[in-house]
Amino acid sequence: MKSCADLVLRCTLGALLLSATAATQDLGSRWGTAEREREYYRVVKLPTPEGAVIEAGAFEVLPDGRIAVGTRRGDIYLLSGVDEAKPDPSYDLFASGLDEIFGIAHRDGALYVTQSCELTRITDQDGDGRADRFKTISDAWGYENYHEYAFGSKFDPAGNLYVALGLSESYHSRALFRGWVLQVTPEGETIPYASGLRSPAGIGPNEHGSLFCIESQGPWNSSCSLKAVRRGGFLGHPVSFNWYRFAPSMGAAPQQPESGSRVLREVERIPELVPYAVIFPYIRMGRSISGFTVDRTGGSFGPFENQMFLGDFTLSLIMRATTEQVKGVWQGACYPFREGLSTGILNVAFTPGGNLVCGGTNRGWPVRGRLPFALERLEWTGEMPFEILRVSIRQDGFDVEFTQPVDAKTGRDLNSYRLGTFTHIYHAGYGGPEVDQTIPEVKAVRLSADRRTATIVLDELIRGHVYELDLGALRSKGGGPLLHQHAYYTVNEIPD
Repeated sequence: MKSCADLVLRCTLGALLLSATAATQDLGSRWGTAEREREYYRVVKLPTPEGAVIEAGAFEVLPDGRIAVGTRRGDIYLLSGVDEAKPDPSYDLFASGLDEIFGIAHRDGALYVTQSCELTRITDQDGDGRADRFKTISDAWGYENYHEYAFGSKFDPAGNLYVALGLSESYHSRALFRGWVLQVTPEGETIPYASGLRSPAGIGPNEHGSLFCIESQGPWNSSCSLKAVRRGGFLGHPVSFNWYRFAPSMGAAPQQPESGSRVLREVERIPELVPYAVIFPYIRMGRSISGFTVDRTGGSFGPFENQMFLGDFTLSLIMRATTEQVKGVWQGACYPFREGLSTGILNVAFTPGGNLVCGGTNRGWPVRGRLPFALERLEWTGEMPFEILRVSIRQDGFDVEFTQPVDAKTGRDLNSYRLGTFTHIYHAGYGGPEVDQTIPEVKAVRLSADRRTATIVLDELIRGHVYELDLGALRSKGGGPLLHQHAYYTVNEIPD
């Protein structure tokens, strides 16, 4: 017989699932609608072979220009022709029989594939185009439940790979190192690296080359977030502390956080605790953030070179993020980018032609996209959107950069800059409300000579708060409104 607690949990989850579709239908002016977005970034369908179910969970661009696609069902396809004007890609099945692929990296003619149970080196020894050798590189973690996902990174400059392990059934850590990040060295040694994850959905470098992972909303996470991963760090969820005895290099487990506190208050008490670098306000900016990549296209994808692009599973959309380090602590901002994709997004990658390929599935769960699975690409039309390019912190406020010059009249009007702040309760409960809200006073605004940067001076900055910028009153030099008027900056530290 199920316990009362189990029944309550299942009923709560059921209610959340039933309400998910309704809660994700209307994003309103928070985004700007797909109608306007398609003027600048069009969605192009990538046809899939009849009868094939390609629920893409991982991408890797190969030296010959093909794209390796790993699927949730355990297949690897090699795609050609993804960047064609009217794409009709060829799909060559390279490998099958794997288990929920959420990471692919290529090195020295081999694919290193992260699946739920292990990291596997896969090669084609006889050159016939099909994988024929599967070598376990690391299986130094437990796997007992279908919901125990594993997400793999690309190689770092030293040749290491990183695996982010989700919890057991999202709530427990019943199998070894569930809720941890593991480092796998070039020699195949597996090193416990960080603890405290709940339900990661991607791991890799930010635009500055530092290791980050995605975290989903849930217990000890009131909203989705980008988290910086440092060796020995604790990323917020204490349920995986039970595995410290198997990780002597990590030392003793951190102190237990106090439920009902605030993250920065607990950082002062728990030195291992890493504050969330970028918080994505729930539903307004994602509901279940997934894989991410960095734009290194040299301008082929528009004005967002060296920014992070992230998918969202439930809302079937793509977002941007930028990060910076202040007093040794990572923080930054997130921005809307493109809605209207056809399924729940699991991962994204840039193609050799400078397009963004997006793939995923609904897995039977409620998502905003209408298809059970899809492969699509986003391509820049060449038209320059009027967008918030980047928000950066100052001692007394923020610098806001734009993709086009701002109209002088609206740009110098203090009333054009509306800000609000909030933080979250750091607690063991599932999700959490936005609390401690404030409305900052804008004391002054200065425009740069080219009117592409507005410096906003505020009466004060509050550490631990998310600053919501609503710049809908601004106009471009040509008189047009912002494509997306909101940005959200997470303040962990304030520069001197």
